[in-house]
Amino acid sequence: MASARFLSLKSFHGAATTLSPFHRPRIHQTSGKVRAFSALMSPASTAIFYQNHGPPDTVTKVIEIPPVEVKANDVCVKMLASPINPSDINRIEGVYPVRPPVPAVGGYEGVGEVHSVGSAVQGLSPGDLVMASPPSDGTWQTHVVKDKSLWHKIDKSTPVEYAATVTINPLTALRMIEDYLELKAGDAIVQNGATSMVGQCVIQLAKIRGIHTINIIRDRTGSDEAKEKLKKLGADEVYTESQLDIKNVKSLLLGLLTHFSFMFKGNVPEPVLGFNCVGGNAASLVLKFLRQGGTMVTYGGMSKKPVTVSTSSLIFKELSVKGFWLQKWISTGKTEECREMIDYLLGLVREGKLKYDMELVPFSEFHTALDKALGKHGSQPKQVIKF
Repeated sequence: MASARFLSLKSFHGAATTLSPFHRPRIHQTSGKVRAFSALMSPASTAIFYQNHGPPDTVTKVIEIPPVEVKANDVCVKMLASPINPSDINRIEGVYPVRPPVPAVGGYEGVGEVHSVGSAVQGLSPGDLVMASPPSDGTWQTHVVKDKSLWHKIDKSTPVEYAATVTINPLTALRMIEDYLELKAGDAIVQNGATSMVGQCVIQLAKIRGIHTINIIRDRTGSDEAKEKLKKLGADEVYTESQLDIKNVKSLLLGLLTHFSFMFKGNVPEPVLGFNCVGGNAASLVLKFLRQGGTMVTYGGMSKKPVTVSTSSLIFKELSVKGFWLQKWISTGKTEECREMIDYLLGLVREGKLKYDMELVPFSEFHTALDKALGKHGSQPKQVIKF
């Protein structure tokens, strides 16, 4: 019988690391005779690996992974692009609720080109453009081997940087707009974190539906340029947090609604839906804007400060406060529905109706991109690794 031997991973920093066992040849035994025949193998892969949880800039390293077997239902994909998301960082730190056991290869979202397929795979061929759908661990490597069910074929004309990033952030924006209230043309949304990828997508998806957006951004160098950029995407109003001092929000809101009423003949109500990804004071500002009976949905906490809701907001304004986690939504057996929405979003991308800021970074400069994603160089666009 064949025995598994442990895979020695060569680190670019020197020491070898043991990750998992694998079989090279398949062994078949008939009538007391043993014969070996060649298994379909992937190319060797270069990967971003971490042995233990901890600070991503200290625990990650670049390693070489020897070829692995491509089984009957497997697809080997040559990765083209994969982003560095906040949840990727949290997984490496060991604080994200859902994370792979260590040791592990980083990354969760990405796009690639089919390199080879197992003997039982139908519907996918070498050269097809595919994305990890639903997202799965281990996309920060040059070649990924996973079951066919985890790959979704997409239009080859799709820009790879959008295919690599469409699931986590744009899909979050779409689901929040669609899931909580039955919004109609003329309604309004208020959101903080408007310069984030989700925020940019909310603005554009709302505009397509005739929904107005009031957007809150952090005070920082270049905020005027950020405002103009968001307005070009379709934002109706953009304010920095300092412009929305709690004492001034009511008078500002009154002026804003008067402005909307003049422009849209009185058809724009106060915002009924708000999105919060910051927490702290920025979340309180969203609540201040909401109309009677409105709903605030929290999908992140970038400030790491708690969401505080006043008693009057709950009793007198009857506001609702909810949370959204895409991971939970995807894990409820919605793979096909998820793929339909991804195809819709990528269709908007190809039509030029959905765009957002990204920076493509060569795989060889991964740790520079990681430093930017960690905020070491101030505010930066989404970092997308290009293999």
